[in-house]
Amino acid sequence: MSNETEMKQDNLGKQIMRFAVVGGLSFVIDFAITNTVALALRTIGMNATAAAMVGALFGFIISVIFNYILSMHWVFDRNESMDKRKEFIIFVTLSVIGLGLNELIILAGMAMIENIGWCNHFTEWCRGVVNHLFPMTFDGVATAGVKIIATAIVMVYNFVTRKIFLEKKKD
Repeated sequence: MSNETEMKQDNLGKQIMRFAVVGGLSFVIDFAITNTVALALRTIGMNATAAAMVGALFGFIISVIFNYILSMHWVFDRNESMDKRKEFIIFVTLSVIGLGLNELIILAGMAMIENIGWCNHFTEWCRGVVNHLFPMTFDGVATAGVKIIATAIVMVYNFVTRKIFLEKKKD
């Protein structure tokens, strides 16, 4: 392998690690807000799926702003020829698509947990285990679990699309 190839791989590795740190911090913000809002909404009577989706929207808005600031300063090699407003619009557009994917995955996951016949017995068993082991409700655990799966999938989408559309092209 040439030195140039090794440097590119090393730089990509560092970039992925930085992306993981920023993404991890963004996830903590998103996850905490998603679950806090969902809990508050379930407490006032909203069903678990609707509460999870509304919570995810609030978590998204706050975490995407945080993510933009850190990503464009620390993760990606900013394209200086791109207008900052255009850069932000592209970042938010890609993030909104990611939000759509996130919401669809949460909706599908919660629907599977709540509505699919073969899941009902397993869901009820899990509900019993959770109620005995944790002070958290099963709906809260389901929301958290589905959110983790959605985040993993959307994270890959976010890295690839931001690298393609926002990063300065190397010669």
